[in-house]
Amino acid sequence: MRNYLPKLKSLMLAMALFMGAIIGVNAQSRTITGTVLDASLGDPVPGATVLVKGTTRGAATDLDGKFTLQLQPGDQVLVVSFVGYITQEIEIGNQSTFTINLQEDIKSLQEAVVIGYGSQDKKEITSAVVGVKPEDFNRGNVVNPAQLLQGKVAGLSITRPGGNPNNGFNIRLRGLSTFGANSQPLIVLDGVIGASLENVDPNDIQSIDVLKDGSAAAIYGARGSSGVILITTTKQGKKEGVTNVTINSFGTLDQATNLIPVLSPEEFVARGGTDFGSRTDWREELISDALSFTTNASVSGSFNNTSYMASVNYRDNNGIVNGVGNERLNTRLNLSQGALNNKLRFNINLSFTNVDSESINDAAFRYATIYNPTAPIFENTEVANQRFGGYFQRDLFDFFNPVALARQQKFVGETKTALVSYRAEYDILPNLTFSAQYSQDRRNTLSGAFWSLQDYQVGFGAQGSAERTTFDRSQRIFESTLRYETDLSDKLNLTLLGGIGTQFTTTQGFNARVRQFLFDSGWNNLGAGAIRLGNNTDLFSYANQDQLNSAFGRANFNWDNTFFLSASVRAETYSGFGENNQTGYFPAVSFGSDFTQIFDMGIFNQFKPRVSYGVTGNLPPSPTLALGVYGNGNRIDLDGDPLTQNDIFVGIVQNSNPNKDLKWETKKEFNVGLDFGIWDGKVTGSIDYYTRNISDLLFNVPVATGAPNPFDPGRFNTASSTWVNLADLRAAGFEFVTTVNQIGKGTLKWTPTFNFTIYDKTRIESLSAGELGFEELRFATPGSPGQNNNPIIYNRVGQTLGDFYGPRLLGYTEGGQYILSTTDPNEFERLGNGLPKGEFGFANSLTYGQWSMNIFLRGAWGHDLYNSYRGFYENADAPSNTWNSVITDKTPSNPLVTSTPTFNSSYIEDASFIRLDNMEVGYNVKTKSPNLSSLRVYLAAQNLFTLTNYTGIDPEVRINDSENTNAFTTSLSPGIERRNTYFQTRSFTLGVTVNFK
Repeated sequence: MRNYLPKLKSLMLAMALFMGAIIGVNAQSRTITGTVLDASLGDPVPGATVLVKGTTRGAATDLDGKFTLQLQPGDQVLVVSFVGYITQEIEIGNQSTFTINLQEDIKSLQEAVVIGYGSQDKKEITSAVVGVKPEDFNRGNVVNPAQLLQGKVAGLSITRPGGNPNNGFNIRLRGLSTFGANSQPLIVLDGVIGASLENVDPNDIQSIDVLKDGSAAAIYGARGSSGVILITTTKQGKKEGVTNVTINSFGTLDQATNLIPVLSPEEFVARGGTDFGSRTDWREELISDALSFTTNASVSGSFNNTSYMASVNYRDNNGIVNGVGNERLNTRLNLSQGALNNKLRFNINLSFTNVDSESINDAAFRYATIYNPTAPIFENTEVANQRFGGYFQRDLFDFFNPVALARQQKFVGETKTALVSYRAEYDILPNLTFSAQYSQDRRNTLSGAFWSLQDYQVGFGAQGSAERTTFDRSQRIFESTLRYETDLSDKLNLTLLGGIGTQFTTTQGFNARVRQFLFDSGWNNLGAGAIRLGNNTDLFSYANQDQLNSAFGRANFNWDNTFFLSASVRAETYSGFGENNQTGYFPAVSFGSDFTQIFDMGIFNQFKPRVSYGVTGNLPPSPTLALGVYGNGNRIDLDGDPLTQNDIFVGIVQNSNPNKDLKWETKKEFNVGLDFGIWDGKVTGSIDYYTRNISDLLFNVPVATGAPNPFDPGRFNTASSTWVNLADLRAAGFEFVTTVNQIGKGTLKWTPTFNFTIYDKTRIESLSAGELGFEELRFATPGSPGQNNNPIIYNRVGQTLGDFYGPRLLGYTEGGQYILSTTDPNEFERLGNGLPKGEFGFANSLTYGQWSMNIFLRGAWGHDLYNSYRGFYENADAPSNTWNSVITDKTPSNPLVTSTPTFNSSYIEDASFIRLDNMEVGYNVKTKSPNLSSLRVYLAAQNLFTLTNYTGIDPEVRINDSENTNAFTTSLSPGIERRNTYFQTRSFTLGVTVNFK
């Protein structure tokens, strides 16, 4: 029998050692718990990752931000991370319970830049793209999203001369890109191409990205020549189970400022003006301080795979004249839903806006400035009561009581916009995503105009007049894309994008105007107007539609985060061009390299030169330009007998000849730039230089009727004009921006940002196509009285667009008569130009403890303005004594000018300016309430002061002529301040922002 005792002893000893090891290990392991919170808000961070450093062991936080983790011997450090937060390493020590506060990674959050059909890390951008975040937006009573960017982006010019709350903003990116097609940048709102700024309230905007050069905008093809502005609205809640409520409410006081000085009643009479016995400050009677109110409320949150954001924005904006203002209500819903483990994602964005506006005839501002200061407002005579409603009026040329003008004419508008978009994304593979989006953007406007029976300017001669106008525009877009990303090697990453799209646009409208009412009944009873033909009447309707089909692709290469290459192309077919040229191709390529990844660049943490080239197109404002369109002519009585009505018809006229070769306007833009960072990002910035050549601009050219039509072989011109691709332009510019991040000590921090642009003004290279065309185009007569014959702006081939031409003032005779260089228009000389040589913006953000201050200055230099008030109402000749005279620093006084007002060089003024455009002081109130995240009180001011030598109303750049309503020629007459300009305003805002959770 074998002896197993030694083996049994050995086995028992091994088991004892094994059990001892287990007991030892268990004695050293332990369980820890903790909570991960947002450091600024104190909210839990669900889904955060808590790992033991150097291992794959860890846990994710639950809905309350809590976690439980089993430690093993040797575990010393926890690594806590979550997207959008700075990763933290926590020493374990002997603690068993942890509270971990994660700080937002602001730099990381700002690294992503929205580009066409997606986003890209800022380090990979190889074209001129600028992102603007909410903390950089302009403050105060901002009623239009464009105001958020005013002066913030180099090369982006945003202007609105005067202070009319109903006027929109003129937006130009890198100057003029077309005569009249679509001169403002394309707006892309949450992926919806061509959306209106009316569809979004400034309070709902999370970020704005500007695609400035041709290579960045080329992915949008025919709609990208004027640049692209991408707007992203407030995102839905990201923290599971957390609901955030934000309320922002403020009131604004507007006051008129920078009124042009005029003669006192006594001075007016002494100069020879008629004394009617009263003393009236007409501007005081017309204007008053205005109060406006705004409230924005939003709620956002998330649960399971659903996130949402809903907002309501109400604005009541009033002008400094009673009867001028608007009431706006905007509602928005953003909803996202994930399914199939979030492989399938749905997004729904809905926005609805109602705007009710009312206006007056802006001529009231002119007459309030120059009307006889001795005239009374009312006159209690039989004639005045019967003819003018008791208002003082006189049968003099261009002489209208401004108070009566503001009260006896009325203009209203009701605009409704609806933007809906539905988007679905599906991850076919982890690196292959298909998306489809459908959107509809609809805008309907109903407006009314009314001239009282007793309105002396229009209504008296028409015996009252009223008008009703409707406009409806619908744009439907369907697009689908396929995105693929892969690593071709350890260092080379490739991202491919391909897509197709189609866009349908329909517009229609109707207008009716009648006159001769028995009593004032307005636009809601047009049937009461007895006369519906002739002066002060109108009747028309219209409808058209067009289609744009697109296919596009893009490839992005990233080599080891060092070399970056992007190439794209878009092909588009548009129904509104000639049948021979309906398809256009718009390629782009850009390249950049971060030299800090290759060389030791010393103080530079980023030094990325880049170069790009892109071709973009432009859609015409009408889809019928290539067609031989017919319109309505005059009424024709076939037998000449007015007693018979059944033989009266409206004739047909041809508006233009067909052009089968009409094609896209194209812009070819070359850009070189440099993105830099110094001292580990303490100083950041960029530099860009661009050149752009714009060709084949559309223009309506006069032709000989009966001559062969070169664009329709075998046929003859049956109309007196043809739309052709006519003009070529050239422009260039230099842009610079730099930011110094958080200068200061302790809690006092100052972050200044400075940008400027220097323009090489637009030059006209050609105004001809074959034998058709012009050597020059003249526009913009000063107007009546007496100056409506000679245009003052010449556009000549080989010269700068928008040059002032006229006689130069050499001096005055002893009697105060002009001494002019010439009176022959063909001998006039160049006097200036209305476009700026440069623009700048200087933003300053300061924080001190709970306090914050933002100060923003902007300006422009090198542009001239025609001061029309001086050009008409400065002289002391006898006929001019009908009106009051303006008295400025540039008004001659020895001798007084006795010539009849005539345009000359003295009325062209340098309008360079520096303006304290925006200033805000805010205080963040400390709160310990578990349901109150933050409470902020702020005071803001806009247009606090302006430094300028210009003596008119507003030195702001005028990029077009407000009295020229022709979309194709108004851009050819910049630099004119018309007499009907709304007075400037200065604004003060007091508000409060509250965040609940």
